[in-house]
Amino acid sequence: MNAVVIAVLVMLLLSLFRVNVVFSLITGALIGGVVGGLGIEGTVSAFTEGVGGGANVALSYAALGGFAVALSSTGLPKALVEFVLKRIGKKEEARKKKLPKALIIFFILLVSISSQNLIPIHIAFIPILIPPLLQILNEMKIDRRLIASVITFGLVTPYMLLPVGFGQIFHQIITSNIIESGLKVEMDDVSKAMIYPALGMICGLLIAVFFSYRKPREYEERVTTVAEAETEGYTKSGIVIAIIAIIAALAAQLWTDSMVFGALGGIAVLYVTRVLRWNEADSILTDGMRMMAFIGFVMIAASGFAKVMSATGDVERLVEQAAGIIGGNQALGALLMLIVGLLVTMGIGSSFSTVPIIATIFVPLSLELGFSPMATIVLVGTAGALGDAGSPASDSTLGPTAGLNVDGQHNHIWDTCVPTFLHYNLPVILFGWIAAMIL
Repeated sequence: MNAVVIAVLVMLLLSLFRVNVVFSLITGALIGGVVGGLGIEGTVSAFTEGVGGGANVALSYAALGGFAVALSSTGLPKALVEFVLKRIGKKEEARKKKLPKALIIFFILLVSISSQNLIPIHIAFIPILIPPLLQILNEMKIDRRLIASVITFGLVTPYMLLPVGFGQIFHQIITSNIIESGLKVEMDDVSKAMIYPALGMICGLLIAVFFSYRKPREYEERVTTVAEAETEGYTKSGIVIAIIAIIAALAAQLWTDSMVFGALGGIAVLYVTRVLRWNEADSILTDGMRMMAFIGFVMIAASGFAKVMSATGDVERLVEQAAGIIGGNQALGALLMLIVGLLVTMGIGSSFSTVPIIATIFVPLSLELGFSPMATIVLVGTAGALGDAGSPASDSTLGPTAGLNVDGQHNHIWDTCVPTFLHYNLPVILFGWIAAMIL
């Protein structure tokens, strides 16, 4: 059996049985490497080599976590909570009504979408915005699985559909890899083609909002370090400094193309303005790094996992095996290509890294089966994006968990990964398959 399939299944099964995701990834990589013919030594060597590739991402998220908690010293999260309260009402009776719940869900959705294009900070907003809102969410008895689904939608759909911010990078990766694989396409075509899988994401979101998680859910009131910071209040000067720090962080990130130096730029502003006091800075930054540390460790393990899978050569073999089953059947071919993309991304955890892996084989296969250029774009783009929602190793699921689990009441696998997998991957496969058949 294919080593990639075995490794991903082992990782997913262990995760579903509540084994720590990091150890699930390591175990899956070890078994997959041995099955793929690398042996114990070869697997360990490949995994160790790959671990270094995730170090920068891990450090980036740790730095962003430190910046997020340091930013709470300005009172910005408190101001955001007050902003939300003014619009949903402060009385408990008012919060139980449907309109306030809809407003807060829409607010979180809007911020999540904006983080991918308007203000491209990706998941950095989550530790700033979500923990202070948990008390309100608890009072309104909003199911956190719904909030995880809303955030994941906002993190994934914009880059799939819109050629701005992170979407511009994703669309460039799709276009360049398809061209290199022998098919002439234009970048403008990607948005037109990806409308269909994006509709699948929208359908999943609507099901989550209006059906799956519409019922109230009870949570305990637990005080967290972040929540304690919020009670100190805020001043107009503090909010101005916070905005300046965010602008500085964004400017530094865009200039250096590094989230680490972006976070450092924002922290520097807080230091210079004395909002972040020297005698308190170490404990505050450490608390923030601890909040995002889980993401960092998973990203490091996922990078090692991806290296092992690449070293076995079974990613290409998986596509070749799928091609052998197809036998010229377009409908079956489209479905199998999407499933292969889902498996690869579920293990690697990154849509951006999946596209170059699959495009080299998917494009010739699509041409052989008679798919149009637009249909080929849909297959490559959708297969790449599949699995980003639902993968235990994806920052699109790790980010929501980091914000929603600060009080220990939100499980990464069962409250984030499973809901987002069911609500997004299944309809995206359906809509992507339909698009490939009609374009």
